[in-house]
Amino acid sequence: TVHMHQGERVSQKAVVIGAGIGGLLAAAALSRALPELEVLLLERDELPDGPQNRRGIPQGRHAHLLMAGGWSAMEALFAKSLRERLLEAGAREISLGNGMLALTPHAGWFHRYRWDGSRLISCTRALLDWAVREGLMAQTTKVSIHQATVEGLIGDAQRVRGVRISGAESTLGSEVEADFVVDTSGRGSRNLQWLRDIGVDGVAERKVDSGLTNATRIYRTPAGAESFPMTMIQANPYNGRPGRSAMVLPIEGNRWMVSAGGTRGGEPPSDPQGFLEYIFSLPHPIVGRLISGAEPLTDIAVSRSTSNVRRYFEKTAVWPERFLVLGDALATFNPAYGQGMSVAALGARDFFRALQQFGIAGPGLARRVLREAAGHVETAWSTAVATDVFYPDVKAGSPTLADRMTAAYARRLTRAATGSLPAAAALFDVTSLTAGPTRVLRPRALLAALTGSPLPQLSEPPLFSSERQILQRLTDAAVHPQGAP
Repeated sequence: TVHMHQGERVSQKAVVIGAGIGGLLAAAALSRALPELEVLLLERDELPDGPQNRRGIPQGRHAHLLMAGGWSAMEALFAKSLRERLLEAGAREISLGNGMLALTPHAGWFHRYRWDGSRLISCTRALLDWAVREGLMAQTTKVSIHQATVEGLIGDAQRVRGVRISGAESTLGSEVEADFVVDTSGRGSRNLQWLRDIGVDGVAERKVDSGLTNATRIYRTPAGAESFPMTMIQANPYNGRPGRSAMVLPIEGNRWMVSAGGTRGGEPPSDPQGFLEYIFSLPHPIVGRLISGAEPLTDIAVSRSTSNVRRYFEKTAVWPERFLVLGDALATFNPAYGQGMSVAALGARDFFRALQQFGIAGPGLARRVLREAAGHVETAWSTAVATDVFYPDVKAGSPTLADRMTAAYARRLTRAATGSLPAAAALFDVTSLTAGPTRVLRPRALLAALTGSPLPQLSEPPLFSSERQILQRLTDAAVHPQGAP
């Protein structure tokens, strides 16, 4: 049922701005909670018919990790398991406990545990978008997607009543009245201006930009290497030099997505020879050894849209009824931490639960959801910002005392987590967004952080014998760039 509010006739129509992951999930929340509600998704770009890249998603060609907290939140919004839909389409499920090789900047390699722990789903962003859109359209006939650009909000500081649009099919006209509006228009959202235009001003904003550049190339997985773990060399934010990193991510279609990242002053090059030399220059040559003999399937894609930006809508003195901001329009994170989509999913799940409980016309509904969503933002924000503020030439102002304390504890916990299961479990739960930041302050995690790793520091990756053979075979078959080990 769509609830009545103060005697008004409810239009039974909602508008969602943007048809990326955040928008699709917001539409799923609306349609699942209120099956009779008409939901219009307004998207500026033309959407592809299948799992293909599109304009408007700056990080679309780079690595995307769907953390456990994100996919479990998504499951609540779909009748058919989204996780199953992705795995059927070839996405990979990876255990952080034993399916990953990761070199930390200050404590050697993570040991691998018999514990399965948190799992993530690895696939291209194009496949994820397509699977979510297909899942949404399969469970409702009440959601429609229209190509249109939103120019502003209709309403005032008390209540939003719709949107002004341009470039839409003539059937929609230039104004769309709606009972509820959700802005999920992403990193480039103009919501601050839209709010100012209806009398809502003074939204606090913080930006932390490390200048990270991502360079990504897709390779065919070499024959026999299909089971090789996800492999990453993490960047070091603490040595006063630009952060440089690389990862090999198994994705659908029996392919490897290989991403190199560098903060301001240490950006990876986009030519094939320079790309490989950059990867070989990292603190360990494993990524270079894996890929230097592999067959590249794409050119090298480069992106620089990687700043952390947070808008504190939940703290404004006034907030209009019936208007909600979720996903990247609320906060964006350096994609190196892989948490943006999961934060969007958790916010959409909060929205779904609030709609079930209070209905679409529940007074204060949008503000309630904004406050809940801000909690997920805070978890991811503290991880990303407490690291990024320490890179040289970061655009952020000086690290705050809270940043320094968070970073100091994170370093200590990570050092312990390389060889302590209680520390690793706490760290992975928070980075996977299955638990909030207080998870790392529970007694077992605190004790592990204080006592450190009981296992010796590893200077080489902990490979199983079959993996060691694969790596050796690929190394022997590889053509190394000049100066590579």
